[in-house]
Amino acid sequence: MALLHGLLKPFQTWNDWVLPIGRWFSIVAIALMVLAILIQVFFRYVLNAALPWPDEAARFMMLWLTGLMAPMAFRRGGFVAIDMVVMALPLKIGQVVSLFLLFISAGVLLMAINIGWGEVTGFGGKFKTASLYVPLAIDFSEWLRVPRSWMMASLLVGVVLLFIVNIELILRSMITFLGDGDRLKDLAPPEEEIMAE
Repeated sequence: MALLHGLLKPFQTWNDWVLPIGRWFSIVAIALMVLAILIQVFFRYVLNAALPWPDEAARFMMLWLTGLMAPMAFRRGGFVAIDMVVMALPLKIGQVVSLFLLFISAGVLLMAINIGWGEVTGFGGKFKTASLYVPLAIDFSEWLRVPRSWMMASLLVGVVLLFIVNIELILRSMITFLGDGDRLKDLAPPEEEIMAE
């Protein structure tokens, strides 16, 4: 049992530190996404002169906030799940089924990591976005057209973080199955804390 707890500690510590940082980046990303959409609405419908970049900027922010928030939602049990079959089974059998499903998820995530790596480093990642630029100099004298790989990196980062969370959940499930689950830290915050977020 000590071995499983020892294996769990680095994954749990990583997720305790990294996922909240991703959450804050996601909050900034959603604010920037809403701002880009509002700018586009104003220019398109008030001034009748649509800008080329807000749609792409909003899409960029949406991809990154999804890639950074999905691992936290997965860890807290925030994904949609049909768990009535597992709940109807006897406790130990339900735990084995859940563990089996986590191993399947790990396999799918490993394939997704491979796909994400291919998107970032492959042929498609060499293209540039159509209208999204970032300044290279403080005085805005030089601009860089954002590579498509920066956008697709959200997929890679998201599935890598999901895989790390999945490993943590597998270890937690094994510890719980072996009867030591009461020593595990709660992952989901209390209900009142969720409301405050």
